[in-house]
Amino acid sequence: MRICVPTGTDKGIDAEVFGHFGSAPYFSLLDTDTAEVEVLSNNNDHREHGQCSPMKQLTGVAFDAVVVRGMGRNAVARFAAVNIPVMVTACTTLQDVLDEARAGNLQQLDPNQACQGHGGHH
Repeated sequence: MRICVPTGTDKGIDAEVFGHFGSAPYFSLLDTDTAEVEVLSNNNDHREHGQCSPMKQLTGVAFDAVVVRGMGRNAVARFAAVNIPVMVTACTTLQDVLDEARAGNLQQLDPNQACQGHGGHH
């Protein structure tokens, strides 16, 4: 499975998971079978709530799920509309996310738990 994880750095498997999807500096695409990581710079990482547009950055990029620590309701709805599940994690690194995914411990984000502003990260 290939998952998209917002990260604060481009350090591959050692990258830190970023607290909020849309404003992350990078999107790391992690293959849970091979542990290979592809890193994309997020050119839409605006910091004001409602101004980030990660879906534009990820257009044409193939992945099976998104793993986040926090995500706004609009983004959750956009991913749901294209049948990409949004999973929630408390992990701090991509390696931790990989371990959690391989153990089958990722849980789907309930839309009611989505962030309502950049101060409401989970």
